Amino acid sequence: MSQTAIYQTAATSTGEGRNGRSRTVDGILDVALATPKELGGEGGATNPEQLFAAGYAACFHSALKLVARKMRVPVEDSAVTAEVGLVKHGVGYGLQVGIEVELPGLDEAQARQLIETAHQVCPYSAAIRGNVEVQLSLA
Repeated sequence: MSQTAIYQTAATSTGEGRNGRSRTVDGILDVALATPKELGGEGGATNPEQLFAAGYAACFHSALKLVARKMRVPVEDSAVTAEVGLVKHGVGYGLQVGIEVELPGLDEAQARQLIETAHQVCPYSAAIRGNVEVQLSLA
């Protein structure tokens, strides 16, 4: 890694990948993993797509709040939902993402400006830009 990170963590996967465990180095996150029934597994535990969706939703929401503060736009009762889909991609698989943002009390033009700017600021968005289709929508 070429730059000095301002925060860094790590997680380890054990078992059979999708059917195993993932644990962060500090032990705060320690989850069983199971292949979803939709992919022929038994389900009953979380999976990588759910973890990615949860992380992306939280990251995007933080970026949205940061952008709103910088633009001096009051944002209350906001919510961000990230929907992650696993898709066939060439010989392997890829992801597609839908981000739905709730911004009650804001007019549509202002809300869309916040969403687009947050998409430029969010580290998850930056990490997958040009590689994963992301559809932004206003609830």
